[in-house]
Amino acid sequence: MQIKTLTHPLQGCSQSSIFFKKNPPFSRSNGSLSPPNFRFFAPKIVQKRFKTSCISPGQELINNDSGVDSISLSKFEEEEEEEEMGMEVKTEGLENQSIWNQMKEIVKFTAPATGLWICGPLMSLIDTAVIGQGSSIELAALGPATVVCDYLSYVFMFLSIATSNMVATSLAKQDKNEVQHQISVLLFVGLTCGLLMFLFTRFCGSWALTAFVGPNNVHIVPASNTYVQIRGLAWPAVLVGLVAQSASLGMKDSWGPLKALAVASAINGIGAVVLCSFMGYGIVGAAWATMVSQVVAGWMMIDSLNKKGYNAFAFTVPSPSEVATIFGLAGPVFVTMMAKIAFYSLIIYFATSMGTNTVAAHQVMIQTYTMCTVWGEPLSQTAQSFMPELIYGANRSLAKARMLLKSLVIIGALLGLVLGAIGTSVPWLFPGVFTPDQNVIQEMHKVLLPYFLALAVTPSTHSLEGTLLAGRDLKFISLSMSGCFLLGGLVLLFVSSRGYGLTGCWFALTGFQWARFFLSLWRVLSSDGILFSEDLSRYTTEKVKAA
Repeated sequence: MQIKTLTHPLQGCSQSSIFFKKNPPFSRSNGSLSPPNFRFFAPKIVQKRFKTSCISPGQELINNDSGVDSISLSKFEEEEEEEEMGMEVKTEGLENQSIWNQMKEIVKFTAPATGLWICGPLMSLIDTAVIGQGSSIELAALGPATVVCDYLSYVFMFLSIATSNMVATSLAKQDKNEVQHQISVLLFVGLTCGLLMFLFTRFCGSWALTAFVGPNNVHIVPASNTYVQIRGLAWPAVLVGLVAQSASLGMKDSWGPLKALAVASAINGIGAVVLCSFMGYGIVGAAWATMVSQVVAGWMMIDSLNKKGYNAFAFTVPSPSEVATIFGLAGPVFVTMMAKIAFYSLIIYFATSMGTNTVAAHQVMIQTYTMCTVWGEPLSQTAQSFMPELIYGANRSLAKARMLLKSLVIIGALLGLVLGAIGTSVPWLFPGVFTPDQNVIQEMHKVLLPYFLALAVTPSTHSLEGTLLAGRDLKFISLSMSGCFLLGGLVLLFVSSRGYGLTGCWFALTGFQWARFFLSLWRVLSSDGILFSEDLSRYTTEKVKAA
């Protein structure tokens, strides 16, 4: 029997180097280092690769350094064949599949993530439907109230982005202590922001609502403020839960957060129906139901994190450098989110100045619109998960990246048409679900055309913007979104001053959405864009910042 002794584990192992090149131990997801989905570091797998690369069949390997006895390769072949095949399946990505198979896999990948995006708007939609059955004034009061309670929560999406990035990076280093430290720091930041928002709504809520609705609608401020004060009690739980949810997602666990949000939605729905419809508490009952559901969701997300072996009740004060890292990672995305929030808030502001019936109709339409648009968000998540490796990773292939984007945009276009048809048909054919007031229903029907046009393009826009995020083109995203906001704000001011009513506001929203689509499409297809340019210097800068 021939014996082959290795003085260095990689000496003469050409196949081994190919394996490491094709299957790097760390991959990028959402622009940050994340651990592989397969057990790369398992000793048997590594041993198998070394044996197959350095020893021919029938030979044996002697580990001279450790004194291990000779191990026959044939002894392990049958045992490990199935494991190797399983690993090859797991490492096959969307980039190596046909466009049809890509589309099927994207649909499977986005299904759990869709639930995470739906639960939040679903809570507000439940409140809208239940309150609308009782009082048009309370329905109108819900509009400005949701700006303070829901839209302001999007300001803190930077916590979600920073948490996913920092936790995934620490996991890539196989350092559990660092992961725990990052979670503790971000939990402290989330708790601090939550307490500050609680104090803001407690002492400044009424003032903010009065300034928002204007002098012609001060009669809806008391109901709005009551809703805001009750919902404000949940701010600490909401933001701490957001950090815990993002940490779980950074660990590749989407089912734990999804279960928590599903339970919260059920509590909110049952509680709102019981308190509003059967007990007659109106907007107060809806607020309590939503607040309790958010506290329960936060607790379940923290408990899910604890079950993974991390202490979600440990809070660590961040150092100045850690604060700079957190805000540096999410700065451009923060600007983008603020521009979106500000534009939607402007629409509500101008709609509020048009009277109770108009703002009540807008509340119904904007809530159903938001409920539909979140179905496109997982397409952005898919782009951010699969594009980085193709754009600037070890397996860089811009042609495959363009093919993947094509699949995402096709799915987005089909999804947009389906959502547009369903979203338009509900307030058109079944407006009584939201309100029995015929004056409100007439206002709702006036905006069905721009509603459809705005909704149809949104999923494709998410695909394009997710690709830009994956390619680290953050400066362009923040500048383009800011430009769309400024131009859209001027259009809103024009249509409002000329008396075009709610219809004019919704056509302004349509222009805002289509402008985002065309700007993102132009950017990804430009010769110096992320899918065509061979210049990697822009990505080097972002990697340094993320580190």
